[in-house]
Amino acid sequence: MTPSTDSSTVHLLRHGQSAFNAVFDETGRDPLVFDAPLTPKGVAQAEEAADGVRRLAPELVVTSPLTRAVQTALLVAGGLDVPITVEALHREHLGNSCDIGRTPRALAEDFPGLDFGHLPETWWYSGVPDERGVPVEPEAVLQERVAAFTDWVARRPERSILVVGHAVFFSRLVHQHMRNAELREWRVPAGV
Repeated sequence: MTPSTDSSTVHLLRHGQSAFNAVFDETGRDPLVFDAPLTPKGVAQAEEAADGVRRLAPELVVTSPLTRAVQTALLVAGGLDVPITVEALHREHLGNSCDIGRTPRALAEDFPGLDFGHLPETWWYSGVPDERGVPVEPEAVLQERVAAFTDWVARRPERSILVVGHAVFFSRLVHQHMRNAELREWRVPAGV
């Protein structure tokens, strides 16, 4: 695709509370919940964020393939006539069990309306696992993904894009922490 000559407006939305967040925020311990789904509170947070998303009228919704992000994207885009694209570049930094994904086939079974066919079988970081069985992604690898995602977004033709993703990835992208279901505008850096 040809990069747009005018900058696009990109809004970032962190997913709602996940089953991992609910335990980790209370205990500081990884509860070993792999590819954590939304909690009922997370679903309510996403439903509340939907009004703000509708006012933005995005031309495209881009979601990470992690279940909590996909669930959030589907909830906030409900009722909008807008395509939802799954992109693994902005998946969460793999540092905990919840950041280990599932195969494209498993995701397609749970979310049949979305296309996961372009994803590799293992689209998350897969290094040497630690004592929890979690392969922690090096910071340099995360920074490469941030740069690649920035370039990917800059080349999109849409003028208004909603990106549904994750706290650590977004903190590296915008240099600020985002709360669950927080919506924030991001200007793609010029010259990317």
